[in-house]
Amino acid sequence: MAARYDALLVLSFGGPEGPDDVMPFLENVLRGRNVPQARLREVAGHYHRFGGRSPLNDQCRALVAALRDELERHGPRLPVYWGNRNWKPFLADTLRQMADDGVSRSLAFVSSAFGSYSGCRQYLEDVSLARAALGARAPAVDKLRRFSNHPGYVEPLVERVAAALERVPEPGRGAARLVFSAHSIPCAQAASSPYLDELRETASLVASALGRAEWNLVYQSRSGPPGQPWLEPDILDHLRAAAAEGARDVVVAPIGFVSDHMEVLYDLDFEARGRALELGLNLVRAATVGTHPRFVRMVRELVEERLAGEPVRAHLGSRGAAPDACPPDCCPPPARGGGRPA
Repeated sequence: MAARYDALLVLSFGGPEGPDDVMPFLENVLRGRNVPQARLREVAGHYHRFGGRSPLNDQCRALVAALRDELERHGPRLPVYWGNRNWKPFLADTLRQMADDGVSRSLAFVSSAFGSYSGCRQYLEDVSLARAALGARAPAVDKLRRFSNHPGYVEPLVERVAAALERVPEPGRGAARLVFSAHSIPCAQAASSPYLDELRETASLVASALGRAEWNLVYQSRSGPPGQPWLEPDILDHLRAAAAEGARDVVVAPIGFVSDHMEVLYDLDFEARGRALELGLNLVRAATVGTHPRFVRMVRELVEERLAGEPVRAHLGSRGAAPDACPPDCCPPPARGGGRPA
């Protein structure tokens, strides 16, 4: 029998709302990790370059508003709440509000499409900690499955990348490099999670839908110790190699991110674009899915799937749909000092 639910929780990473929030936010992100102050100040500079405000919270507000409208129009008519891991509204505060409102059991949509420690298991740990802090009246929270190969994620990506390719001037459009980008993680974490396989499948599905036989998967936002192996190639290194091989146009699609938050704005629109200019490359960045109507509908479909007694799980590709619950040995926590710093 399917469980009954009385709310939907949107769970995200969080971001500072102004300059005074930047350092406290980063300290929350980095709590318990041995990160040098120099690195902390460096990352803070990324936010201050954009006025000390992350776009992520506004993007979450837009998604919550779109989901409320979607559920009101099509059902199920569940109230939609929003909580963050690292900044206001903090998850613990949101769960307290849900309990005050009489919510006893909620589904949770995590704004991360791919399986990894920071993209999946850590959110489950955050939920457990927040529920423990609230005590017996804390609502139960069940995470919706990952959606990296769901048609509602892949189809908007195809549309976004197609629009980016249209911005490449003819006659170079057909020869433009298609590059998919995602957050780099330590190689040890990648080896114990479905992260790489899911990324490769999503990239392949998007490229195939566009009739593109050749594409590259690259990584960005690496921030671990120099001696710790992280996924490569870094996008800046890839751009240099592409220029050396004679490329003139590069379309970058940040498929590892669902919205245009700081790591997209800084690492791609500022840093990668600057490198491309130095190399004489025309870099066109595809938009993320954001609040694309098909993506919003996908979240509703994931809710309906869980509410059904024997759900039909929509997916593309050969890997099948992600499970409702990760295996116990999947995406283990990193060793002390590792993981995603910011």
